[in-house]
Amino acid sequence: MSQKTTRKPGTPGAFSRWMQRTMNNRMSRKIRRGHGTFAGMDVLILNTVGRLSGQPRETPLAWFPDGDAWLVVASGGGSHHPAWHVNLMAHPERASVELPGRPAVPVTPEVLEGADREEAWEGITAAQPRYGKYQSKSDRQYPVVRLTPR
Repeated sequence: MSQKTTRKPGTPGAFSRWMQRTMNNRMSRKIRRGHGTFAGMDVLILNTVGRLSGQPRETPLAWFPDGDAWLVVASGGGSHHPAWHVNLMAHPERASVELPGRPAVPVTPEVLEGADREEAWEGITAAQPRYGKYQSKSDRQYPVVRLTPR
């Protein structure tokens, strides 16, 4: 008899997690080979450290320019912030980004608030209206994170 596991509402199931890992690995390889777009968006690899495990983690993310920095949106994750965001906030001093075909650059993350967030959000949704649609279906406000090279 198989055991059925229960998961918290708003969190992905085993198949969704497997699919996400598979696609993330494929996208990371593509970025490292110098190809940094997906679905019409520029993509980077965010390197973090697991909040509890301390193990290295890498997540391909769409990014938006912000002067010398990069903006990323913590969409996905259902009703909770995605794991990469939780890991980033737990160990911000160990974060770095990889752009297509380039080595990792250490970054300092900053979650934007108030007018800074609104201005950034307007630019993001103007460039990619899909983010506005995603946000309208969520019960949480998506964090916008500025990643500034150290």
